[in-house]
Amino acid sequence: MRKYFWYNLLFILIGVVLGSLVSSLTSGVSFLSWLSFGKSFGIESPFMLDLSILKITFALMINLNVSTIIFIILSLLIGNTIIKK
Repeated sequence: MRKYFWYNLLFILIGVVLGSLVSSLTSGVSFLSWLSFGKSFGIESPFMLDLSILKITFALMINLNVSTIIFIILSLLIGNTIIKK
């Protein structure tokens, strides 16, 4: 069961990368611009912890759009059919 978790995580990452690529490529095309419609959310300004000898900065921003969601679903479907064989 643990093996399938890592495979699914890999396919999710592949879907995120491909979806972001398609989103950036189609943002200038008029009839495909709906693929780049999305929302960004997260911690806008970074949180910094200064301990004099150690500085830790934490920030998180997630950009979710239509093409990323489509490619995550497609990659999980394709990946799970490959794994189950």
